[in-house]
Amino acid sequence: MKLFADDNRIGLGGAPLAGLFSPVADAEAVATVQAAWDEGWRYFDTAPHYGLGLAEERLGAGLAGKPRSEYVLSSKVGRIIYEADTPAPDDEGFAVVSNRRRRWDFTRDGVLQSIEDSLRRLDVDRLDVVFVHDPDHHYDEAVATAFPTLIELRDQGVIGAIGSGMNQTAMLTRFVESVDIDVIMLAGRYTLLDPDGLDDVLPACLANDVQVVAVGIFNSGLLSQPRPAPDATFNYAPAPPALLEKANKLADVCESHGVTLPAVALKFPLAHPAVAGIAVGCRTADEVHANAALARTEVPAEVWSDLKSGGLLREDAPTPG
Repeated sequence: MKLFADDNRIGLGGAPLAGLFSPVADAEAVATVQAAWDEGWRYFDTAPHYGLGLAEERLGAGLAGKPRSEYVLSSKVGRIIYEADTPAPDDEGFAVVSNRRRRWDFTRDGVLQSIEDSLRRLDVDRLDVVFVHDPDHHYDEAVATAFPTLIELRDQGVIGAIGSGMNQTAMLTRFVESVDIDVIMLAGRYTLLDPDGLDDVLPACLANDVQVVAVGIFNSGLLSQPRPAPDATFNYAPAPPALLEKANKLADVCESHGVTLPAVALKFPLAHPAVAGIAVGCRTADEVHANAALARTEVPAEVWSDLKSGGLLREDAPTPG
């Protein structure tokens, strides 16, 4: 299935809707989804993990009343959300206090329950894409039960496409080469700062006709501002000095051609032929509009040639134009 329109290859990542690291109000989250719709974004990604189901509920509220045939919706399996007796703060980065908890579950019953729960929280009748989410320490279970269950559902027409979403390339490459999947979500491993996907998973996707949704394209913050702050993060941790130095050198080249580092970072992954599109996490309508403006920015060809000649971008990395 086609995940993105040819003229708008950007979609909304749903984790921030659930208050990733800082609270987000219900109305603000719904307004964020509406802003994405107004910008013409028609790919929306979420997961039960995000805010213990809260991101799915808020995304569903934001999409309520919109023609179901006009957008692509993805969610994930691997974690079951269940009710506990007492409320507690979430311990995995989301600013929520809830009776809900999460547990790992890659069994057939777990996959089926997860999808059923996601449909209820989203208030929709189908998911277009289902990813096996973060099976880093659950490879055998994913291959033995999660993927076969998803393949069965896809073959029955219950879901449209299946794949896996992870922050690493090695296991994703194994899935691409050995499992009948359609798409992967590659988080943070094909960016201006970390193009390591070129070494294994992206060639494997091309060879096996697997689409790529690139996410984490700003590496959790280091590439998100025109000039990285000294306390910027990379992969949700303080950025090492060497990466801060490189990000500033990238910014120097961008500024010399009248464009910003985030604009170039957003454009970069879209040039690879395996990448169908990108999803960017936004917590406010203003962030959506800012990212949409970045996507409309024209990046001079000289930016890419200068980055390569300066040793800041791999020579084998495809670039726009």
